[in-house]
Amino acid sequence: MAKTRLAVLFGGKSGEHEISCISATSVIKAVDKEKYDIITIGITKKGEWLLYEGPIENIENDTWEAKAKADLAADPEHFGITILGCGGKGLKDICDFVFPVLHGPNGEDGTVQGVLKLLDIPFAASGVLGCALTMDKIAAKDVFKSAGIKQVPYVALNSTEIGPEIEKKINDTLVYPLFIKPANMGSSVGISKVHDPSGLEAALKEAAKYDIRIVVEQGVNARELETAVMGNLEPVAGAVGEVLTEADFYDYEAKYHSSASRTVVPADLPKELSDEIRAEAIKAYLACNCSGFARVDFLVDKDSQEIYLNEINSIPGFTKISMFPMLFMATGLTYTEIVERIIELGYERYNAENQK
Repeated sequence: MAKTRLAVLFGGKSGEHEISCISATSVIKAVDKEKYDIITIGITKKGEWLLYEGPIENIENDTWEAKAKADLAADPEHFGITILGCGGKGLKDICDFVFPVLHGPNGEDGTVQGVLKLLDIPFAASGVLGCALTMDKIAAKDVFKSAGIKQVPYVALNSTEIGPEIEKKINDTLVYPLFIKPANMGSSVGISKVHDPSGLEAALKEAAKYDIRIVVEQGVNARELETAVMGNLEPVAGAVGEVLTEADFYDYEAKYHSSASRTVVPADLPKELSDEIRAEAIKAYLACNCSGFARVDFLVDKDSQEIYLNEINSIPGFTKISMFPMLFMATGLTYTEIVERIIELGYERYNAENQK
C-alpha cells in the first residue's frame, strides 16, 4: 500500500518563525514513517516557499534555507514548485495532505488555510474561519461574548485612536494593572503589562508595531491554566495544566527561554473546577468553528475562583516544552498518536466538506 505523502509546512513570515521551526521538527520526528512519506516545505521570513530535503536538525536550528535555495538553483525541475497559478509542478502534485506547523500571522490566521482550500488539499487544524477568528483577539472576544463565555473586562481599539481620548476611556473603564496586546500575534509577542497610566501610551505604541488592532485587558490576580481540545463537531478536552513563572507575566522570554518558567500537568485543581474549564474550552472551540485541534487558555482568579477565558490558539506549539501535546499525553495518548489523530481529523473535515 502506497504511503500518504505528508507535507509539513514550517517557518513563515511571522515573529514566531523560529518557534515554528522547532515545533515542526517535533512533529516530523513523531510522524509514523511506516505510514507517511514526509515532505518538508519551509516558508522564509520573506514569504518564499521552498522544498527542503536535508537534515531535520537544520530545520530545528533554522539553518535550512541556504541548502533549499542552493538545491533549487542546481535542480529547478525537482525543487521548483508552484503554489498558485500555472506552470511547473504544483503543491498538489507532490503531496496528499498538509500539516501547517505555522504560528502567528500568515500561517495561523486563515491565510495559508485559504490557499490549501483553493488547491483542494486536505490539511490539519482549523479551516479559514476558525483560524481567522481565533487569531484576532478582538473578533474572538466578540464571539465569546455572544456565546456567554466570561472574559476579563477589556477595551478594543485601532492604532489610529492612540491618544488622550482613548487613554481616558481606558482609565475610566478598566482597573490597573492592564495588559496591552496586538490583536493578531501569538507567543506573547508585543504584549506589555502596565501598572499605572504613565506607561499606557508607550505600551499602546509597542502593540501598534505588530498590528493596527489592539486590545487592552484588565489584569486579575490569577492562575494561568490551559487545556487542549481535539475533534471536529464532537471535540474532547485533554487534561488541564498550569503555567508557573517568576516573570511579571508569561511573555515571550519567559515562555521559551527562561529556566524559571515551568508547567504543571495536570494542574492541582478540584475536579469540579477542572471539569468546568474543560467544558468551557469545548464551548469556546465550537463557537469559533474550530476543528482538528487547539489549545485554550484561561485565567482563574486566585481569590474568587472565577474562570475567565483568555484565548484560543488554533495551531499551538509542538516544542518539547509545549503544553498542547503534554495535555493529551496526560490522558494516555502518545505523541505519535496525537499527531495521527490530528491528521485523521483533517481528512474527516475535508471529506465532510466535499461530501466524500
